[in-house]
Amino acid sequence: MADLVRFSKTLSYWLRHRPDEAGLTLDAAGWTPVDEVLVALARAGLASDIDALLEVVEKNDKQRFELSPDLQRIRARQGHSVEIELDLAPVTPPALLYHGTVERFLDAIMNEGLRKMRRHHVHLSETVETAQRVGARRGRAIILGVDASRMSADGAVFFRTANGVWLTDAVAPRYLRRL
Repeated sequence: MADLVRFSKTLSYWLRHRPDEAGLTLDAAGWTPVDEVLVALARAGLASDIDALLEVVEKNDKQRFELSPDLQRIRARQGHSVEIELDLAPVTPPALLYHGTVERFLDAIMNEGLRKMRRHHVHLSETVETAQRVGARRGRAIILGVDASRMSADGAVFFRTANGVWLTDAVAPRYLRRL
């Protein structure tokens, strides 16, 4: 299991932030050839066969990765800090979305709102449980409710990835409340 976690984290790092460190090149939509990823994994001392890659893609709890239908290309679904275009259509969000964080970030978030920082979008969850898991990665989770219907009515644009992550450019403090 530890190897799967290391494999997944390495793959996530390469496909979202630093493809160059693995000798990979992402196309405009974030795709890269599976064969090149397998070579990079072998150089990194990780499992480098298609079965291991399929296992990580299928077992990733957040479904961070997707393979092309012909299994020739792979990409991260969201969370990029490198420039890519995910080609997502705007979608009307549910009335309420959620964001998981920890206490040390709470004051800044409540004063400045949620900002995308080095990523392309702010990530929001459709359920409290998912937001809880996201926030708990850094400590005791604090859950914020996001008034997505009001944001949308005020002109904010939302996208939903294939793995259910909601994306938007920013969330102003007036749309947030601690649950």
